Amino acid sequence: MIQAVEHRLEHEPSIAKITRHSRLLAAQLQALRSELYPPEAKKALKTFTSREAAAMVGIAESTLRQMSLDGESAAPELHGKDNRRRAYTLRQINEIREHLAVKRPKEALSFLPRRRPGEKLQIIVLANFKGGSAKTTSSVHLAHFLALEGLRVLAIDLDPQASLSTMFGVQPELDVDDNQTVYGAIRYDDEARVPLSSIIRKTYFDGIDLVPGNLELMEYEHETPQAIARGDGRGDAMFFRRLRSVIGSVEENYDVVLIDAPPQLGYLTLGALYAATALLVTVHPAMLDVSSMSQFLKMTSDILQVIEDSGGNLEHDFVRYLLTRHNPHDVPQVNIVALLRSLFGSDVLAPFVVETTAIANAGLEKKSLYEMEKGAVGRDTLNRALESVDAVNREILNHIKQVWGRP
Repeated sequence: MIQAVEHRLEHEPSIAKITRHSRLLAAQLQALRSELYPPEAKKALKTFTSREAAAMVGIAESTLRQMSLDGESAAPELHGKDNRRRAYTLRQINEIREHLAVKRPKEALSFLPRRRPGEKLQIIVLANFKGGSAKTTSSVHLAHFLALEGLRVLAIDLDPQASLSTMFGVQPELDVDDNQTVYGAIRYDDEARVPLSSIIRKTYFDGIDLVPGNLELMEYEHETPQAIARGDGRGDAMFFRRLRSVIGSVEENYDVVLIDAPPQLGYLTLGALYAATALLVTVHPAMLDVSSMSQFLKMTSDILQVIEDSGGNLEHDFVRYLLTRHNPHDVPQVNIVALLRSLFGSDVLAPFVVETTAIANAGLEKKSLYEMEKGAVGRDTLNRALESVDAVNREILNHIKQVWGRP
């Protein structure tokens, strides 16, 4: 009997085999998800000690304690034998920031660095052709860092594989229905199109909203050539302007929009590049990855020239190369980094993300380093990784502040 089944499967057509494998894997993933994350379970962010909370706000721990005693701040959770260990959620920390920004208006920007009237929304696209360049990992860490700094972030997952959505606890094939990706807001049929605001969802990470992705995004790649052939779209409705237009409908709610672009130069990526005020190209300093990046830059240059010739105005506030998974003790990698810095100068971010098991271990748990509990990995390993990621994200935040005209 088993031999007969095996014989039949040996001659199984490719379409039937791939369909069967898809169903088998989807069923197994659903079973694992139900076991690890029961239906009632939701991803949650860790709490922060009073010392961590005070450092994040920028005040002394004693000041935070006194504010709590005086009823000036959110009441922390109390832990420990004597209920003396305080724990704050990120939402509570942001409430404290808002309170202090009102109480001390001269220091408002240091407590709450959100953009002010007249400061331009920053739309940052992370892009590259090459898989393994840590594009999604970099997107998640940057989103988390900016939110921990008190900024309001909208994360848009443009990749049909939807790895960014998964990192935020959203299972693309189970939790995202039709018209619940950005495709629903930029599709060409007027009757089915929905406002971007109806697609945006809150996340467990205070300060970050998400537009999830899934395979539905491929519909835009299929429909756009037909729309161009029909002559559909004028002005803001042109295919490369549609994403920027819908982002404009919600921009007053955010300081930064982060777009995780697909790993190919399709119509979605072109729309993201046009919408962007800044571009981050992630690159792993290995020869194959740099060769791939060279092709990416050549194709991007050619196609963006076509967009400019079609009336699209492409001006980015900054374009930077972000070195990821870098081992500073690997001589070939060091040589490639030196080459990139000699060619591109300060356009290569000075800090880099080190190659570390801490990031890999966090990824297995669908977490960023900022979510890792103490003891999850070795303290020294986690601290080195955090120092590396913090330095990169701080540099990017400095670029944002420069665009806003801040010191």
